[in-house]
Amino acid sequence: MSEQEHTEQTEKDYNKWVIMIVLLSGAFVAILNQTLLATALPKIAADLELPYSVAQWLQSIFMLVNGIMIPITAFLIGHFTTRRLFISALGSFAIGTIICSIAPNFTILMVGRIFQAAAAGIIMPLMQTILFLTFPRNKRGTAMGMFGLVIAFAPAIGPTLSGWMVEHFPWRSLFYLILPIILIDILIAYFVLKNVTKRTFPKLDPLSIVLSTFGFGGLLYGFSVAGGEEGWANMNVYISLAVGAITLTWFILRQLKLEEPILEFRVFQYKIFTLTTVLGMVVFLAMIGSMVVLPLLMQDMLGFTAFESGLALLPGAATMGLMNPVTGRLFDKFGAKWLSIVGLTILVITTFMFATMTTETTFAYIAGLNAVRMLGIAMVMMPVTTAGLNELPLDIISHGTAMNNTMRQAAGAMGTALMVTVMSNTTIESQGVQGAIHGVNMTFIVAGVFALIGLILTFFIKHRRPEEE
Repeated sequence: MSEQEHTEQTEKDYNKWVIMIVLLSGAFVAILNQTLLATALPKIAADLELPYSVAQWLQSIFMLVNGIMIPITAFLIGHFTTRRLFISALGSFAIGTIICSIAPNFTILMVGRIFQAAAAGIIMPLMQTILFLTFPRNKRGTAMGMFGLVIAFAPAIGPTLSGWMVEHFPWRSLFYLILPIILIDILIAYFVLKNVTKRTFPKLDPLSIVLSTFGFGGLLYGFSVAGGEEGWANMNVYISLAVGAITLTWFILRQLKLEEPILEFRVFQYKIFTLTTVLGMVVFLAMIGSMVVLPLLMQDMLGFTAFESGLALLPGAATMGLMNPVTGRLFDKFGAKWLSIVGLTILVITTFMFATMTTETTFAYIAGLNAVRMLGIAMVMMPVTTAGLNELPLDIISHGTAMNNTMRQAAGAMGTALMVTVMSNTTIESQGVQGAIHGVNMTFIVAGVFALIGLILTFFIKHRRPEEE
């Protein structure tokens, strides 16, 4: 069946916008849950009598398991129907949420987070795959724009919402909040979700699963630890990065030899997909770094509260969320190239403007400049992702979405480690607070260089409209 026939058939069989709402609800809960614990960790640590460094693992384990699951989703999509996989993932999420809500100790709470993270790792690439199989090329930008709206708003709401809730209610209320949404989504998905992915029944290669887990898990864990308090002084960083690099290389070589690989690395034969994936990683690295560094700057150096630092990021997240559907529609009309050039130009300028901060820098300057910066990111992130995935044949879309999400996850971990490392190594201790701010300014110079590299890369994107592809 050709792609045009496939999309015509899907439009006859079901209402794709109803399906999209179901998928967006699942994605929203998955991302919201990832960020909900950010401001609740001190309360959890105090209640369970844990050192903060141990409690932090409730966040780290989510990212780690999530990152391990993403590369395996292409295999799962080939084995299970759309409905069964999505409802099973939401079911796992619900089980994890229930476990977290009644967890009497840290160990049980960690088990619940693992269930949640495994489900989230499946939901995100599965959702993108379904969108690309459901919508024709000239509507995918709009669909991905709506997806971008969700992934921008959920992290913005998470810390602020959890901060308010833990002030007024026990921390377990965070899980009571999202459980009904998940259960309702499961019920609706059962009745309205259709099977759109094709079952190819790929052979299970246990060694590939093990290598993928240690490869991606080792790298994500290494960079996560490097971005923590001890930084690169921790020997675990080097051990995990070495294990990750060796097993990932082995994994890639094995996939290239298998007739039915777990993750198809041949997607990188498509030049535009490779280019846009690298571009997405660069932009995500620049974005995630500032999301980590700005709250540190505001709380530790400029004297703002945790709530105020979260509030400063809110206009940026709102701007990005509201602009994603707009840029999605613009992509459907004009393609990715000029959107990306304008967006990355904005990103380069605003990132370097962040490199001029002093002890006198105001809340309004940070919030306003970050909002403009996020406008630039919104013009790049979803359009380049859509342009890259549009290059792939339908039968390997699931591998493309898995690869894209995996690379973005890796970029986020690397970006956090890199920015924290640059900040700590360039701080001038003899100058006090201004010396610490100098370290922050240097991180934005590094992020600006990455954004500049991204701007150069955009000129290699082919200028064409989606309907011309």
